[in-house]
Amino acid sequence: MRLPRSTAGRFVADERAIEGLPIRLVIALVVGVASLSVMMNMLSGVNGLAVVELDTKPTPEVITPGERGIDVRVIGLEGDPVSGATVVARGGSARLDGIETARTDENGVATLTLDPRLGPNQADGTVAFDVKPPAGSQYVDRRENTAVLVVRE
Repeated sequence: MRLPRSTAGRFVADERAIEGLPIRLVIALVVGVASLSVMMNMLSGVNGLAVVELDTKPTPEVITPGERGIDVRVIGLEGDPVSGATVVARGGSARLDGIETARTDENGVATLTLDPRLGPNQADGTVAFDVKPPAGSQYVDRRENTAVLVVRE
């Protein structure tokens, strides 16, 4: 079925549908992406307010190579002790045989027995600590914690 010549000519000459539709789609897409971005930032901000970063306070902070006990206190942002967390000691630039773990008591203190060693011609090194927060808590351990410095006598 063919359209009469006068009607077909009008459609060919009318370019509004071709111009208007893509522009409207682009505007809707830009507005939608901007709205989604704002909503995602709001949601991540709510999640960020609900968690507390943990840190460690080892005692002593400076040791010499050889076996010794170290108390590691796990604290929150305000310095409050965290009980039930697991402290994991691993060799940094000082060497350990494997890893050592201990759980914090009600005062937030975990006692570890470490035997750090330094390599030949190595003047100092570190033992690093990671913290596994108590299950179901608002605590996280994403940043590097305070380490123990091992120095040669």
